[in-house]
Parts: sequence; structure tokens; C-alpha cells
Amino acid sequence: MLTRVCGQSKTQCTHETMAEHGAHITTASVDDQPSIFEVVAQDSLMTAVRPALHHVVKVLAESNPACYGFLWKWFDEIFTLLDLLLQQHYLSKTGASFSENFYGLKRIVMGDTHKLQRLASAGLPKQQLWKTVIFLVLLPYLKVKLEKLISSLREEEEYSIHPPTSRWKRFYRAFLAAYPFVNMAWEGWFLVQQLRYILGKAQHHSPLLSLAGVRLGRLTVQDIQALEHKPAGASMVQQPAGSVGEKMKSALKQAVGGAASCLSTGLSVGVFFLQFLEWWYSSGNQETIKSLTALPTPPPPVHLDYNSDSPLLPQMKTVCPLCHKNRVNDTVLATSGYVFCYRCVFNYVKSHRACPITGYPTQVQHLIKLYSPEN
Repeated sequence: MLTRVCGQSKTQCTHETMAEHGAHITTASVDDQPSIFEVVAQDSLMTAVRPALHHVVKVLAESNPACYGFLWKWFDEIFTLLDLLLQQHYLSKTGASFSENFYGLKRIVMGDTHKLQRLASAGLPKQQLWKTVIFLVLLPYLKVKLEKLISSLREEEEYSIHPPTSRWKRFYRAFLAAYPFVNMAWEGWFLVQQLRYILGKAQHHSPLLSLAGVRLGRLTVQDIQALEHKPAGASMVQQPAGSVGEKMKSALKQAVGGAASCLSTGLSVGVFFLQFLEWWYSSGNQETIKSLTALPTPPPPVHLDYNSDSPLLPQMKTVCPLCHKNRVNDTVLATSGYVFCYRCVFNYVKSHRACPITGYPTQVQHLIKLYSPEN
């Protein structure tokens, strides 16, 4: 009887031990790997910040072009530089990007076991850090530039009078035709990876994480404690005196770190305000705003006419105000109503984004070709 009871106890103990071990493994896996909602939310955070900042810069540039025009002209480069400082600071100090740290995540080097994982406060190793910087900062910048180039080529192709005959123009026409399929394949690659992540078939929700050699995980209690105590401990350490070059290098490093810290703090405080701006200036909301604040169409510029002595306008109505020759391929600007040669006004508007006579903001799509009965 005692043997049977002992045997049952032994079996029961064995089952309980295996159950506890299995529960531990399951809990560790679930606690460590973030859900699809968390990773998608952190991906969309910086995507929401960029258009909001873009609109703020646009408002500033329109209100005072002399002071803030350069911000609009070089927005992509300035944003990329600030993004580089921000991401490099967070990757080296918290082991995660700004948005990942905002949602309590960190980057774990592939191959590290649970016991050998680095603390988030130690940052990423240099190899994974620079790979991550390339995929987080440089790749989005190149993608934005490529999309702007595609848009420019499509405008030129759409509003060009003469069909392209050169080899280069035939090449970019083929490129324009192939780009939508390439973009669809790129987005499909990310979609398939997200589906595999949802089904538990992959450790990465994005292929870029796999290329960088890292995966996302949640911050542990030890990580949070280390992140909270690191700045205080670091501030107490006194740097030994060294040469002038080392002091300058240390001062420059501290200045860059301080700028990144100020930038990250400002973004943390204003991220929700920027998301509100993105909603406020969305296309659907703008239609409601325009209907409520619609203004009447302004009258034409009465101070400029053909009877005045303005040097901007020729005396003869058949002469182009830009080249001062008889107009060829008459084209009118919808924003001002003045007529020019197509080639003259196309090049001017493409470069200056304004009417040559009135200075009204003008785009290439505002050009309207005129066809006379003689033609």
C-alpha cells in the first residue's frame, strides 16, 4: 500500500514538475515576444511624426519664407539628421529605437540566450547598431527621395508636349511602368512577414529586423531598473583630465548626447500633439474646414495690365513676357490668367513654383494649353 502511494506521489510529482517547466517556457516566450499590435503601433509612431512636422514646417515657410524657407527646402535632410541623432542616442543608451523604447521594447541580438541577453542600458553592439541606423534612417530617406523623383518624372511625362525619343527617356518611362510592381512586391514582402509573425512562424515582424540580426522583446524588470539608475550613476562619474583633443572630443560627444536627449524629450512630450495635428490636417477633415472657412475668389491683379508701363509685361499681346518673342504653344496659367510660351512658363514654374508676373503660388498642373482656330 505504501509502495503504491509512493509511486502515485512520484508520478504526480513528475507530472507537476513537467507542467511547471512547460508553463515557465510558455510564459517566458509570451512575456518576451511582443504582440503584433505593439510592433505595428511602434512602427506607425515615427510614420505619424514625419507628416505632422512636415506640415508645421510648411506653415512656417508660408508665413515667413525669408526666415523659414530653408526649412521647407531642406526638410528631408534636416529631418534625417535629427532622426539620426535621435535613433543613435536611443540605440546606444536603451538598446532600442525611439518608438520601440516608447512602447517598452528593446532589440535583442539573435543568438543570445535568455541568460546571456544584454541589458537594455548597455545598448546594441556596434555591428547591429549601424545596421539598425541604416534601416531606420537611411532607407526611409532614400525611399522618400525615390518617391519624389517618381512624382517629378510622372509630372514631366504627363505635361510634356513632345514624346520622349532619347534612350534615357525611354528608360525612365520603363522605370515608371515597373515601379508600381516593385513597390507592390516590397510591401507584400512585409505583409507576408507580418502574417508569419502572427501565426508564430517567425521571430520578426519585419524583414529589416532579420537583416539587422536582431529581434524585438519586452523590457524586463532588470532593464527598467538599469535604465532608471544609469543616468544618475553616470552623472557622478568624473572624467580624468587628459589632453586638449580628448577634452574637445568629450565635450563634442556630450553636446551631441545632450542635443539628442533634448530632442527625444521634446518628441516624447509632443508626440500626441503631432498626432492631433496629423488628424486635424487630414484630407477628410480639411474638406470640412474648407467648407466652413471658404473665401471668395480674389480679383485679378488690376495693377498689371497691357496699358500700363510695367516692365514685366510686353506692349504687344502676342509676345511672351518671359522670352519677349512671339509666343509659341500658347499656355495660360490658371492661377493668374496670363499667357506664355509653353517651354518658357513650364521651366519657370518648375523652378520657382510661382507665376512670373503676379508671384501667385503655381504648380505645373496649373498650366493650360491653348489651341487657336488657326492650329
